[in-house]
This record gives sequence, C-alpha cells and structure tokens, in this order.
Amino acid sequence: MIAQIVVNVLGLLAIVWIVWYFWIYEKKGVVAAEAGGAQEVRIRVKGGYDPDVIVVQAGKPVKLHFYREEEASCSETVVFPDFAQSLKLPPFETVTLELLPEKPGEYEFHCQMNMLRGKLIVEE
Repeated sequence: MIAQIVVNVLGLLAIVWIVWYFWIYEKKGVVAAEAGGAQEVRIRVKGGYDPDVIVVQAGKPVKLHFYREEEASCSETVVFPDFAQSLKLPPFETVTLELLPEKPGEYEFHCQMNMLRGKLIVEE
C-alpha cells in the first residue's frame, strides 16, 4: 500500500516537472555582446545549440559564430528560414553567419532535420 502511494506521488511529480519544463518554463536567453559595430554570440553545437535563445537589437548587424563539437549528421547545417539563410557547419571549426534583423520579433532557427532548435529574439 505504501509503495503504491510512493510510486503514484513520484509519477505525479514527474508529470508536473515535464509539463513545467516543456510548456511553462521560458529561457531568458543570452544577450549578444557588441564588438566592432556588430552584435556577436558564440554558439556551441553539440546535441543542440548552446545558447539556444539569443537576444539582439533590431537594425544592428549580428554575427553568430557556430562551433560544432560533433560529427552527427543532424547538426551539419543551421537554417534561419525567416532570413532565407543557411550555413554548413563543418565539425570542429568555427563558421560565422551574419544577419541584419530589421524587425523586432522571435525568429526560429534549426538544423536541416528540424530536430535541434533555437530562437533569435530581436528587440527594439
């Protein structure tokens, strides 16, 4: 009887945590640093994007430096559909994608299989 109650309570806690993590919790994001007239962020690619939420200012150039620490086929390309841009990410190299986001909003980016995902938040 006690074991059944403990299992039910643990199961309920697991469900609450999953709902919170996947549907309620919002990451704050990393604010891009200004350097040489552009906003820059270094992004590590290994099983996902780190950071995966990036905050930039509208109307200023953005340089996203991707460093891919793996050879998994899913992370070969990063796609920014709203900017009609994509970039090949060779393993163990840094490559840079330059954008000029004009309008505030939230813009998704992802791998070519749409499994790894991130968000570019453009503020006024």
